[in-house]
Amino acid sequence: MSSLNTSVKRTEKPAKTKSEFMTIVHAIVKDPLGLTGLIIVSLVLFTAIFAQWITPYDPIALNIKDRMQGPSLKHWLGTDQLGRDTLSRVIMGSQVAMQVAIPTILGAMTIGISLGMIAGFGPRWLDNLIILFFDTVRSFPTVMFALAVVALVGPSLKTVIFVIMMTSIPTYGRVVRTQTLSLRNSEFIMAERSMGASVFRILTVHILPNVLGPLAVLAAMDIPTIVGLEAGLSFLGMGVQPPTPSWGSILNDGYTLIRNTPWIIVAGGIPLILTTLGFTFLGETLRDVVDPKLRKRNT
Repeated sequence: MSSLNTSVKRTEKPAKTKSEFMTIVHAIVKDPLGLTGLIIVSLVLFTAIFAQWITPYDPIALNIKDRMQGPSLKHWLGTDQLGRDTLSRVIMGSQVAMQVAIPTILGAMTIGISLGMIAGFGPRWLDNLIILFFDTVRSFPTVMFALAVVALVGPSLKTVIFVIMMTSIPTYGRVVRTQTLSLRNSEFIMAERSMGASVFRILTVHILPNVLGPLAVLAAMDIPTIVGLEAGLSFLGMGVQPPTPSWGSILNDGYTLIRNTPWIIVAGGIPLILTTLGFTFLGETLRDVVDPKLRKRNT
């Protein structure tokens, strides 16, 4: 009997542990709001990546004889004042929105992480200097700062990315600084320092992985704000310039022609609303999953 038990124990295999990423994905999928947000975000990203191949018409091609048409089988969202297909312009507008949002988030996170960890782990005078930089940047209203830079440099996609990225750096930097300050005196960090670990190793190996979770949540919640800022600047004529389609420029055309046709402004507003809802739902669920306190409260 004992030999049978030992043979059974030998044949048993250890259960496979799920990776942390798959655990987070599984938790998001289980939540209705998280699943809805994930579907919407995936749809927006898919549309932005494959926009050139899924647009039914050339989004900048003029067709005056078909101008100001309502929704039909030929043009699902109608046409604008120049006969351009509104659906094609909305699809290409998603690509412009993601071309602004993703580089802005990555750039702001990279600089914010670097400055935040230096401020939290460095000497007091350097911390005060970096905090002064953060406060100086945040003291300018984002829209006014964007209008000033655009007026000096000129409207373009690169200008919009630069302005929004600069105003987003303090947000990520402060979060990383707070996390670094809370970790710098922890036992495992003190143990690493006592064994002679360099500051670079401590920051990159031990502190950086602990700050990525809150930053991922913050990034998901910030993308709708960035997309809205880009649309607002384009609406005012200070962002992406014609004939490049943008959700903001579509809204501007729809506002001008709202007495003649409401379809253009509806077509420009719906993707903004869906993008905001999708990333907000995903960010809220991701926050509940990543935050250990909220995770314990929900279980």
